[in-house]
Amino acid sequence: MNNLVFEGIAFLVAAVLAPTLFKRLGFGTAVGYLFAGILIGPYGLRVFRDAESVMDVAQLGVVLLLFVIGLDTRLSRLVAMKRDILFVGNGQVWLTALVLGFVAWLFGLSIAAVIIVGFAFALSGTAIALQLLDERGDMSRPYGQKSFAVLLTQDMLTVPILALIPLFLVGTGTVSRTGSAIGDTLLAIGVVGGIILVGRYVLDHVFRWLATGGAREVMTAAALLVVIFASLAASYAGLSMALGAFLAGVMLAGSSYRHQLRADVEPFRGLLLALFFMSIGMLINLADVWNNILLVVTLLVAYLVIKVTVATLVAHFSGSSWPESLRFGLLLSAAGEFAFVLVPLVAGQGLIDAQTTNILIALAALSMVASPPLAVLAERWIKTLDQREETPEEDFGNARGSALVIGFGRFGQIASQLLLAEDIETTLIDFRPERIRAAARFGFKVYYGHGLNLDMLRAAGAEQAKLIMVCIDDPTEALAAVTMIRSAFPEVQLHARAYDRGHALALMKAGVDHQVRETFESAITAGRGMLEALGVPHEQARRTEHDVRQRDLKRLELQRLQGVDAGVDFLHSNLQPEPLKAPDHPATSLNTEADEILHQQPGEMPSKPDEFSE
Repeated sequence: MNNLVFEGIAFLVAAVLAPTLFKRLGFGTAVGYLFAGILIGPYGLRVFRDAESVMDVAQLGVVLLLFVIGLDTRLSRLVAMKRDILFVGNGQVWLTALVLGFVAWLFGLSIAAVIIVGFAFALSGTAIALQLLDERGDMSRPYGQKSFAVLLTQDMLTVPILALIPLFLVGTGTVSRTGSAIGDTLLAIGVVGGIILVGRYVLDHVFRWLATGGAREVMTAAALLVVIFASLAASYAGLSMALGAFLAGVMLAGSSYRHQLRADVEPFRGLLLALFFMSIGMLINLADVWNNILLVVTLLVAYLVIKVTVATLVAHFSGSSWPESLRFGLLLSAAGEFAFVLVPLVAGQGLIDAQTTNILIALAALSMVASPPLAVLAERWIKTLDQREETPEEDFGNARGSALVIGFGRFGQIASQLLLAEDIETTLIDFRPERIRAAARFGFKVYYGHGLNLDMLRAAGAEQAKLIMVCIDDPTEALAAVTMIRSAFPEVQLHARAYDRGHALALMKAGVDHQVRETFESAITAGRGMLEALGVPHEQARRTEHDVRQRDLKRLELQRLQGVDAGVDFLHSNLQPEPLKAPDHPATSLNTEADEILHQQPGEMPSKPDEFSE
């Protein structure tokens, strides 16, 4: 068997079994991936022999993760987090770097190594932290928002740090792009500006043009290209690839194609992120760890204590409660991915020896292994300390509404008016670009996406929505969407637009909580108007309308239980349109053709009944 195929099968088997097992044990999926990496890596079963090359590919998982987060982060949200970015983020990084640098100095490292290693280990594992927040559903909680602000600050701080590294590595020409710190900084600023301009003024038009072609795979390929180009541009300028992808996502956060883009990259993000976690596990040299077990365990405990303590204190003095501060500290306790870049860089300049390099890499990887279960176990204890008053928490999840309306045609437009009139946060979705453009002219924000795309619905917030209304024009597609949504989101209130009676019965069978036939209400209103126009008193017309409604509901319920033929006693034939109320006078023909039809026997009807006839 081809070695690449064997590696692929081993990866997929590990990606299926390990996270499932560890999730059941209560440790989260990230820990499962890390242990799977240890098992199949070069120091385990040796299925994968080159962990570094695996990590090079797997870095795209972190890149796509930050792109997806960027799609959910509007510029207004970043502005709202400016205090956490400026004070909490910087405070956590520099205070942690100072303490860790002092410890490194005690071990005899040079000043240059102390500064670089201290900063490298002051950063936190973005993928680990965000995975834990996602699994808990805590991204919109205060400590989740504060953690995200700190992680974003850390990514931004890599720019000046990378620009200053040449000052500590005198005589090397491998770090700087321009030959000077000022030039590197200007290059980074220029690349960031370019990503912002292209994302804000070009990409939305490009995706609109691609959407008119109707080929979903084209949109997927375009989304991946955007992420890769943005991350490579950032990497060239000395920025982290993840920061470039995040900026591209932020610039597309206001796009109508945001949810579709997220759905397109989500499968790739999940698998590549799993591969990234496994690649971290592959880096752990079990023999080196065992030979220095006492030193490694001591350093690991000391490192986690320092990281958690500093972060907890910074969060508390910025206004968070002790339980929330401790959650914040535990979430940021793992070393960052950047440690695997800076430690080899320092080693390559001869500032630390090979044994120290291996121990530091093992320390970074083991902190990623230890952090998730530590956070899970500590959470049980934190809950016993959490005696604060129950107050509504500030929710920054502006991108996701309480209601999700799928289909913004004539029906969806009217139905959504009542929600918007009550200021209910509503996400509107349609897959026709021309309809999205037309809605924008009237002040509506409609997102691009198809109601039959489950990944897109998840990206649009279907799992958090309280109600989903399916207003798709096509009856078959609407029924398929209802069936899929009810299966995927069994707890959500599901309402749907029905084409006619047969379609309404099918929707009820599929599990909708409420259905509305698109012509029923207008027909009832028109009938009442005719009664009043013919002189029937208003109250009498209302009573007649109520009676007709009740008869229709009872017949519909009977048909739901017994089939469309239920209530046949009220009809001349179940192939003929059934009246809502028995006529008071016999029918009278107006011409010979009508007379023939009136006297025709039920069995002589030549036409086949329409499944969805009213």
